[in-house]
Amino acid sequence: MEKKWIVPFSILIAVGIAGIFTPAAVPDPNAKPIVAADVAWMLTASGLVLLMTPGLSFFYGGMVGRRNVISTMLQSFIALGVISILWIVCGFSLAFGESIGGDKVGLIGNPTTFFMFNGVGTSTNESLSPTIPLVLFSLFQLKFAIITPALITGSFAERVRFSSYLLFICLFSLFIYAPLAHWTWHPNGFLRNLGVLDFAGGTVVHMSAGFAALAGALFFGRRKSHHAGEAHAPANIPFVILGTGMLWFGWFGFNAGSALAANETATTAFLTTNTASASAMLAWIFFDGIRQRKPSALGACVGAVVGLVAITPAAGYVSVGASVFIGAIASIVSNLAVHWKNQSTLDDTLDVFPCHGVGGMVGMVATGVFAQSVGLMFGEMKTFLYHLLALLVVGAFTFIGSYLIYMLTDKVIPMRVREEQEEIGLDISQHGESLDDITPNGTVHANSAKSVVAMN
Repeated sequence: MEKKWIVPFSILIAVGIAGIFTPAAVPDPNAKPIVAADVAWMLTASGLVLLMTPGLSFFYGGMVGRRNVISTMLQSFIALGVISILWIVCGFSLAFGESIGGDKVGLIGNPTTFFMFNGVGTSTNESLSPTIPLVLFSLFQLKFAIITPALITGSFAERVRFSSYLLFICLFSLFIYAPLAHWTWHPNGFLRNLGVLDFAGGTVVHMSAGFAALAGALFFGRRKSHHAGEAHAPANIPFVILGTGMLWFGWFGFNAGSALAANETATTAFLTTNTASASAMLAWIFFDGIRQRKPSALGACVGAVVGLVAITPAAGYVSVGASVFIGAIASIVSNLAVHWKNQSTLDDTLDVFPCHGVGGMVGMVATGVFAQSVGLMFGEMKTFLYHLLALLVVGAFTFIGSYLIYMLTDKVIPMRVREEQEEIGLDISQHGESLDDITPNGTVHANSAKSVVAMN
């Protein structure tokens, strides 16, 4: 019997038992009526955002070496299960529950407000979901909570222990993601009250994932192959292309869905999302060409995703013309950041910080510049300055907080795999599965026999 799995299994059973005794939400007869068109769109948008996590799984899985494809893909995919349960228990309460700290300085939600989804039903909620059921709003926000820790995994790919990773994403979601969501999107969140604009997650999702990724790369240290200066060969470029397509498609729900209604703002966000990604993809490969590099499929895919990242905080606030500029400039800055990272000793395996972290920062600054009526381009300074402040606050909070969570997790379950496990790959050492070494009857080839004893 593997004793280390007893605790999470017991917690899951306890949650299930608690759920039996949690009363279903009673419809509020005084709530405003739902708007059917908004409900239809938000159901669709929620499904689109969910698709992004399997898309990220293919995107990251295609980039790593062949010995780590399955493990990398599972690290994204498993978040669908872990965060979904955590969200029901207390995640939604921490992010969107009654604000602790008062109306103007909201720091985090009360974990008892919606504990076990108590009170989260099919009625509208005046402050959070005025035209759709509160449960639909929560489901939409859940998809953001799922993909954020999954984004981080690219920074420590090929060297993380699976069991410790599960603990890490739980702690990150509770102590980093939930407070950021509350600060930025809750009606009483302190960043929102300052006037900080984050339409769909530039700070909450991408900057937080980027800075957590930077902390992770520093905490884990370099892979053995990175120390040796070995060239990194992506396992499957078509996987990357497929993942990019799924991400691009799902991002329409991510950004346009953040209007929370089927309206003009959703349409604008849909347009700017597509345009920024197109601009960034072209800018990446053209910039590579200028620097005497061949235009690659991998570069086109990374560029497209950087454009999606950068437009996320601005999508519903800027014009289509501004989205062309935002996509292009973010792509160039991230391209240069990747080049700088490659010249350093930092081992961010899949360039999460240069792409998501830096791309998110560019997007946040650009929102302060180009946001209609309140941006720097319209003669207003306040929003721009508060965005710079938010960038510093969110960056410091996420980097320091994530590093402490890595340290805490490592004390409970060592996070980095042993050297021999890293050498044979995480697919075999963590999961007993492989792209190459499985025979038709499901047994492991002899040349991978040592992997069996390398299980963690």
